[in-house]
Order: sequence, then structure tokens, then C-alpha cells
Amino acid sequence: MIELSGDRIAAAAGAEVIVAGRSGRPERAVADSRQVRRGDLFFGLPGARTQGGGYAASAIEAGAWGVVVEPEWTRSLTGAEGDRDDGDGAWVLGADDPLAGLQGLARAWRRELGCPVVGITGSVGKTSVKDICHAILPLRVQASPENFNTEIGLPLAILAAPPETEALVLEMAMRGHGQIAELCRIAEPDIGAITNVGPVHLELLGTLEAIAEAKAELLAGLAGGGRAVVPAGAEALEPHLHERLVTITFGAGGDVFALEQHRDGRSLEASVGTPDGERRFRFPFTEAHNLSNALAAIAIGIALEAPLAEMARRAPGITFSRLRGELVELPSGIVLVNDCYNANPVSMRAALEHLVSLQAPGRHAAVLGEMAELGPDAPAYHREIGAHARQLGAGPILGVGELARGYAPDAWAPDAQAAIPICEAMIEPGDAVLVKGSRSVGLELVSDELRAHRGAPER
Repeated sequence: MIELSGDRIAAAAGAEVIVAGRSGRPERAVADSRQVRRGDLFFGLPGARTQGGGYAASAIEAGAWGVVVEPEWTRSLTGAEGDRDDGDGAWVLGADDPLAGLQGLARAWRRELGCPVVGITGSVGKTSVKDICHAILPLRVQASPENFNTEIGLPLAILAAPPETEALVLEMAMRGHGQIAELCRIAEPDIGAITNVGPVHLELLGTLEAIAEAKAELLAGLAGGGRAVVPAGAEALEPHLHERLVTITFGAGGDVFALEQHRDGRSLEASVGTPDGERRFRFPFTEAHNLSNALAAIAIGIALEAPLAEMARRAPGITFSRLRGELVELPSGIVLVNDCYNANPVSMRAALEHLVSLQAPGRHAAVLGEMAELGPDAPAYHREIGAHARQLGAGPILGVGELARGYAPDAWAPDAQAAIPICEAMIEPGDAVLVKGSRSVGLELVSDELRAHRGAPER
């Protein structure tokens, strides 16, 4: 529940109260009228295809506590223009810029909560680091759901936080300069974590240096005394680390590091060293890249002064968001690595290395979708990944999408739908199979069909 009065909500959103509705407080904020439940606050955002204000009436009919819409839409929602004392129905708030209103209200609620805020960005791994934080931090953590990491999703995630929240852990997406800075103005983070800097969004930013500069907007957005969590040896970030920040590094040579790793089936044990001492952790995964993500999350915990022993105790309960490295056991000894949420050269290499590390009586097959937004060098990146896959011994490989021809695959499909029957025919008993590609390829169609046709249990 957003524990702010209607008048305070209007002030924070920069809105005019057109109708003062029922008493009480809104349960949450939503920007999709189809998701409105009784007690919600609906923001009618203007869009390229549809105007959210046009759905305000249906939101009210669904039981919305109130709506925030552009002034032109308020006239159709009131019986008498200027009547601000309904007292029993929904609040109607008029805002020239409902998106700015949503962001302003989120900032006000963040301040009202008064808890530490963690912002996480990076070329890969930010969702996994967020998931690990949610699992191991011994606090009442509110974390961004799904992909709520944009100028719309992030404020919705903040406004979903209950009053008893003790830490906000927010994923921050970046596709260009200024976007992380915008999210920082909303969330006002105390801790900024950058998982890594890699060749992602080169189509928009051009160079790795430009990507590092855009990611480092998170560090610039930290208040004095803020804490930066960054990979050890990340030279691209060094110009952006300054004396007013407390910096905690993770990975080999960093402040938080792993020693004495031991993999056993589906779990990994590691002795983790930190500025607060050393502790043995048992993780429910074996991937090297997820160990790096776990070290980043532990470093965030150190920044929050969370007890190391308590984080270690909680580590076996880590779970990841759907489509991010899920291991699914199918009949006939087939193991599906369902990692089709997104892909870039860094994450693709890591996923292939994990695939070939799996013990499987059959082959290490891969369904690889194209990697988007890599700029003019995209064909070269795809050729490199294909060569890396062959060097690791992965195969057969099914490429999906035009750029995926660069993998030099054993079979090719133009899209995910066309890939389904090819994949079905390709997979044999005992195989381990990776399904991974950029989100735009939609390879969950392939992984979902594999699970359905091969009889995998639903989660």
C-alpha cells in the first residue's frame, strides 16, 4: 500500500485534484488498465499507438482507487467539471505529464520509505544479481519484478514496495546516454552496482568506452558517501570512481572473491573472502558467470552491512527469474538450459561454456538466436561466437534469425516458429541443449515447445 494521502499523491505527481475520491490509500500503481485491481492507482500514459487516458474510465469501473491522466481526459470522468468533493468514488487527478507524475510519486514514496536503495546495471547479469540479492539479504527486500527496469517499470517497482520494506533492490536498464541518470533521479540510490561492461547496445553507443560512460551514470547518481560495487580490474570504470564514493570490488583480486571452489552435481561450494572475513557458501548452481554474479550480490550485502554468516545461510535458497539459465530435466535424459531471455557476446560465451561443462551422455547441442544491437560489427561477433562454440565442442547448432547464419550452424531457421520442428528433430536422448538468443527472437517458443512435447513438469 502507498501510505500517502490523495492530496500528497497529487502534489508529488504534479497533478491537480479534479475529483477527491474515497478515503484510504491506493494499493499500488499500474500503467496497464488490463491489470487494474480494486484499490489501484492507474496512470494513463500517452504512447505512440494508444493513449492511456482513454482507458481511465475502464480502470475506474474495475475499482481503481484513482487515475492520473492528462487534463483533456478528466472532463469525460467527471459529472461536473471542477467538482473536487466526490468523497465516495475514484480520485481523478489531472497531470500535464502523467509519466513525470508517476516518476515524481515514486521518488516521494522512496523518500517516505527511507530505506537503502540499491541500483544495479551492467551489460549482463543485472537480473541475476538482483535475484541473488533478493534471496541472500537478511532484510525485507523489495526487488524489481521481471523486467521493471525502465523509466516506466522502475517507478512502478518502487511504488509496489510495502511500508515495511528495509531495502529496495532495483534493476536499471540502459540503451543510451542519459537513461541511467534519469532512473537515478527517480530512485536516488545509495549503492550503485555495475556487474560488468561489455559489447551490448553498440548499435546505439558505438564504443565500449561510451557504454562504460553510460553505465557510470549510476556512480554519478550516488549521493556523497554512496557505495559503488564494481568488478575488480574494470579499467573502463576507473575514471568514474572518485573519492566521495566508497568502492567495493568483486572478483579475482577484489575485496570480495572466491577460493577453493568445488562443484558437485547441480551445486557449487566456495569459500568467499570479504572485508568482513571469510565464509563458506553453497550455491544452487555451477556456472562460473553466476558465481561472479553471486560475488557482486555479496559485495552489495557488505555495502549494506548485512551479516556474512546470514548471507551464507540463505545462499542455497537462491532462485532465478524465468528464462535465465533454467535447468529443466526432460524425459530420455535430456537436459534443457532455458536461457532465452536475452543474449550478447559476453553472455553467449558464458552460456556455451556452461553448456559444455554439463555432464551429459549425449551431445551438447545449442539453439542460438541472433544477437541484436551490436552495430556494424554484428556479423563478426556472430562468427566469433560460432567459432567459440565449435572450439568448446558444442554441437549440433541450430541458428535462428538472419544474423545467426554467422554462427555457421548445422541447421538454420528464419524465426523461432520455424525453428521448432527443426529443433524437435535435432535433439536426441541424453543431449544437453542450450536455447539462447536476443529477446527479439522469442526463443521461449522453442523452449516451451520442448518442455510441452517432451513432457517436462510445469513450474
